[in-house]
Amino acid sequence: MFTAFLIKYAEIGVKGKNRYLFEDALVHQIKYALKKCEGNFLIHKSQGRIYVDAQGEFDFDETVGQLKLVFGISGICPVVSVEDEGFEKLRERIIQYMADVYPDKNKTFKVHSRRARKNYPMESMEINAALGEAILQAYPEMSVDVHEPDILLNVEIREKIHIYSEVIPGPGGMPVGTGGKAMLLLSGGIDSPVAGYMIAKRGVKLDAVYFHAPPYTSERAKQKVVDLARIVSRYTGPIYLHVISFTDIQLYIHEKCPHEELTIIMRRYMMRIAEHIARETGCLGLITGESIGQVASQTMNSLMATNEVCELPVYRPLIGFDKQEIVELAGKIGTFETSILPYEDCCTIFVAKHPVTKPNVKIIRRHEQNLDEKIEELVRTALDTDELIIVEG
Repeated sequence: MFTAFLIKYAEIGVKGKNRYLFEDALVHQIKYALKKCEGNFLIHKSQGRIYVDAQGEFDFDETVGQLKLVFGISGICPVVSVEDEGFEKLRERIIQYMADVYPDKNKTFKVHSRRARKNYPMESMEINAALGEAILQAYPEMSVDVHEPDILLNVEIREKIHIYSEVIPGPGGMPVGTGGKAMLLLSGGIDSPVAGYMIAKRGVKLDAVYFHAPPYTSERAKQKVVDLARIVSRYTGPIYLHVISFTDIQLYIHEKCPHEELTIIMRRYMMRIAEHIARETGCLGLITGESIGQVASQTMNSLMATNEVCELPVYRPLIGFDKQEIVELAGKIGTFETSILPYEDCCTIFVAKHPVTKPNVKIIRRHEQNLDEKIEELVRTALDTDELIIVEG
């Protein structure tokens, strides 16, 4: 019975003169999401509303499922759209709507009409009263509750008349692409995919970089990261994933630097390489899944030592989260089951037995001098052999 959807948004509504840019971006993202659905759809704006009109047959559940992945949508309202054929016809439509949608009539309701077309012969309060009376006459077991009704029946009078009563929650946030682009340091763990999701929810487009260490990490470990990127890309659109071979750099650091500082120095070189790629691809910052105190490389001292090599800002959306909160988010967005597959990444393979938790940046710099010019050559080789994978969910 539903032939269209009214798309609700939240934050976009408080934008000023550039609001139309955010609306246009949201329309673009909806079009992209619905390409994966069977059927054709007309997505259009009308008087501060965005509508998705089905052009013929479509799968309702599939369509709603795709819309629930679009950042910027706060609510998805299945709509019955009818032509204005006079108020008596509208009364019949409303009575039929209640019969079709609510077989159980032991409910309270409230009618809320919005008369966007001001030449309609009745005012909103009159419409509310007349339609409420019609429902009570047709279904005496129902009752009116204007404060906390079971059913809020919305009637919007525009070029057509739109009837809806259900609001399916969307993911919220801002449309992807309205907040610039950033580079996600993506591993096979639980945290980094969640961090990418959270930053993308603020309208940021994602690129990603993964540090691969063959033969110490398998091709299956690499595929696991590609799979995680694909899950995240369901929300963000295509992700350009850069796979960097990090083995030679890690082995050289392992040979030349104190083992308790291995993780910090490796992280510093990862950040240097990620920043280099970020600058070349127009990214405005780096994203990591770090949380204060979760592991030795994520203490305040360690994060300061890592940050020191970066000029671009480093965004850490999980910085104040505990592990359980991150796990719950991973479960919500669908990455958790993939993240816990037993394929280790390069960070876990080369971790020291007793890593330093309060690194001194001056000492770290001094020990990095042991790496001489060869490390720069290894970094250049790693960048030259960057494998780009375009991932799309």
